[in-house]
Amino acid sequence: MPSLLSVRGTASFRAAAMFRPRSVVLLADPAVPETATIARNLAAGGFKGSLHVIGMQVEGLAAAESIEALPEAPDLAVLCLPPALLEPAMAALAARGCFAAVVPGAAPDLAAISARTGVKALGQGSFGLCVPAIGLNASLAHIAPSPGKLALVTQSAALARAVLDWAAAESVGFSHVIGIGGNATIGFAMALDWLARDVVTGAVLLDLRRIRNRRAFVSAARAVTRTRPVVAIRAGGRTADHSGIGDCVMEAALRRAGVLRVSGLEEFLSAAETLARVKPRLGGGPDAARGDRIAIVTNGIGMGQLAADAVLAGGGRLARLSPEALAAFQLLLPEGWRPGNPLSLGPASGPRLAEAATMLAALPEVDAVVALHAPAPQEAGDVAAESMIAAARTGGQRAAPVLVSWAGQATAGRQRQAMAEAGLAVFPTPEGAVRGALQLARDRRNRAAAAELPSREVLEVAPDRRSVRRILESVRASFRRSLTEEEALGVLAAYGVPTVPGRRAAGPQEAADAAAMLGFPAVLKILSPDLRHKSEVGGVVLGLGSAAAVKAEAEAMLARIRAKRPEARIEGFLVQRQAARALELRMRLGDDPMFGPWIGFGQGGTAADLAEDEAHDLPPLNLALAGQLIGRSRTARLMAGFRDHAPVNQPAVADTLVRLSQIAVDFPEIETLTINPLFADAQGVLAADAGLMLRPEGEAGVLAIPPYPAELVRLWQTKSGEVLTVRPIRPEDAAAHAEAFRKLDPEDVRWRFFSPLKELSPTLVARLTQIDYDREMAFVAVRRRPDGTEETVGVARLIRDPAEPSAEFAVTVLKSMKGQGLGRHLMERLFDWGRESGVREIVGHVLADNAPMLAFVKALGFELRRSPEEEDVMEARLAL
Repeated sequence: MPSLLSVRGTASFRAAAMFRPRSVVLLADPAVPETATIARNLAAGGFKGSLHVIGMQVEGLAAAESIEALPEAPDLAVLCLPPALLEPAMAALAARGCFAAVVPGAAPDLAAISARTGVKALGQGSFGLCVPAIGLNASLAHIAPSPGKLALVTQSAALARAVLDWAAAESVGFSHVIGIGGNATIGFAMALDWLARDVVTGAVLLDLRRIRNRRAFVSAARAVTRTRPVVAIRAGGRTADHSGIGDCVMEAALRRAGVLRVSGLEEFLSAAETLARVKPRLGGGPDAARGDRIAIVTNGIGMGQLAADAVLAGGGRLARLSPEALAAFQLLLPEGWRPGNPLSLGPASGPRLAEAATMLAALPEVDAVVALHAPAPQEAGDVAAESMIAAARTGGQRAAPVLVSWAGQATAGRQRQAMAEAGLAVFPTPEGAVRGALQLARDRRNRAAAAELPSREVLEVAPDRRSVRRILESVRASFRRSLTEEEALGVLAAYGVPTVPGRRAAGPQEAADAAAMLGFPAVLKILSPDLRHKSEVGGVVLGLGSAAAVKAEAEAMLARIRAKRPEARIEGFLVQRQAARALELRMRLGDDPMFGPWIGFGQGGTAADLAEDEAHDLPPLNLALAGQLIGRSRTARLMAGFRDHAPVNQPAVADTLVRLSQIAVDFPEIETLTINPLFADAQGVLAADAGLMLRPEGEAGVLAIPPYPAELVRLWQTKSGEVLTVRPIRPEDAAAHAEAFRKLDPEDVRWRFFSPLKELSPTLVARLTQIDYDREMAFVAVRRRPDGTEETVGVARLIRDPAEPSAEFAVTVLKSMKGQGLGRHLMERLFDWGRESGVREIVGHVLADNAPMLAFVKALGFELRRSPEEEDVMEARLAL
């Protein structure tokens, strides 16, 4: 039975040739500024493969006359050439069979040249590539990086040199340093896809400026964060977008991918220090979900207080130690001292500091330990440092991480260096150590949220799409892009969003008549495609208590607007019944140049922009994600109720966010959509005003996260006549998926997972149910129980690498459903999806003793052969 836990043979030749080459050639023009540095670093790196140079003589590199004269086709070429010579060189490389390159210099047309020649490249302006484990240093580095587990993917050569300089002083090593440069052909997605499979890489640092392919980036980032931390920094985000929306949207995209966003180089290096040395604690129970319960141990009260202040200021919690735990520390304290958190051992604590840190790290109520040391008279600081090093080496996998602050320089600097070389996360200040502990907590929360298992509850949105299409076609036919308020509210109503009843009126008398029909108090609004903010010109009046008041105000409103905006086209009035007092919210659908459509939520009303309370996320949203979006806004505290305001019906607000998200999915021609105000109270929500703008004709938004492919949902009848729903899996299937696993026979489990698993871990359930529909598909067959819940009775899965034409399959059917033709139907659905997605071959690995599966795949047309890697495994292949 195929395994879902690994995908064999997915590393493409180009990816392997780029990031793990066996042979490298330098095409060099000595006049190009980058040439001398690249040549020197290549020669001095100790590369374990073959190194050649064309165009100059370099000691340590074998010279060749031309690409054709090379003794073998190189895996990787480094092109230090003038722009005019790049295309002939890349064409010659392609003819020789080399399709991976690094371009450290100028290359204005690199994307076009790559498309014409087939050679993919890092660049233009790439910092280069370092793979220290194999001695490859094809970079512009001034210091050769040491081997380690950090990977740095950067667009900035200056930032790369700063990080490498810091790392050399801190004894931090790297698995890869990848210079994306201009991000013309090989971008972040391909680099992240490689690092997700690299067994050496333990954490990834990203320097982001421009994302070329939003969907591929988010997909690849999510693949990496499932197994290791990823930290990102973005320089120039606020400079490029003074509104700050683009920066907020990037943070939302990174959050959805499980990436930790940091601000500034100092925090970036702090995160690198922490992730390079610290293994996060496993488990910890429900109260550990935030991962921010920090215990502090110190040899000075003042140092401990500074650290405690930093914990609370950073949003963390001081761990509450049990009475039993506190009693255990009494023996470590001077006479008369009482234990607590911070735990102060006194200035002459010496090795007791390490002992106390180890004890704290073993406590289940502690997520991280910050150990603080200041120089003390009559204390052997070297001995204390050695004790801390020894304690770190004996720490268990389930112990909380220990971060050390060793303050001072004259004596402490040397001791700090020794601890860094020994692999400790050590900082010169208490605030630095606390920052590292809080970064671990944020990373834990981010990655947990990205893999959170939602409930079975699914909001079934059944909109009137035809009605919306008619509205949008009417707007286009009138050569408009902006919808009137009435039209925009009509779109919302078609998606099940409650809207304030209203009537269009041609003039003042008609407005008075409409108000009399709707009831009082009434709201009067001007209708004009040229007035985006009606309240700014007196185009909105509230609290009108009679038909006469409505008529008089309509006449006055016309006069005001004609005086202020004589050019504005007036199409009449919109009359509405005024809603009762409620909390005013705002929801927005917008578009970001880098990450596409986004959704904003926060305080509403006329002062919404001044309040600067807006949380952001990316569509598509489900109810769980909508709830998290609400919780990130300051308005969430008002929604909980205050003074004489009852709590708001938060599920109704989340419901509206999901419906807004579905509009973005269904109608990519919509550029912006704003609901303001959305009145919310204990009973529900009511949209009182809305604005909608279409994109220019022919343009469509592209979501950074692929939406659920609802078009693939089908009904299917078994041989016995039962009708099942066969559809793509979704995150809300987590509970049903785990339930189905528990119904499998032990032998089926062994055949499926190649091991006798007893239970699917939450992490694995999330991995199997939260899939990227661009690179993976899983069809589930479900039956609906009488109570309305769904039961999963079969699943088939196809996992592909975007750079490969092959994909690996897996299929399982519950024992009670075998013999019904379900397995074949699920596989045929996979075949159809694979063909449409560009898959050319399907591969599977089946245990040799799994006779039923071998017979099944053979009947489907698969060819079988024994795996060259594992004798007890058969390899099944089928060309599509």
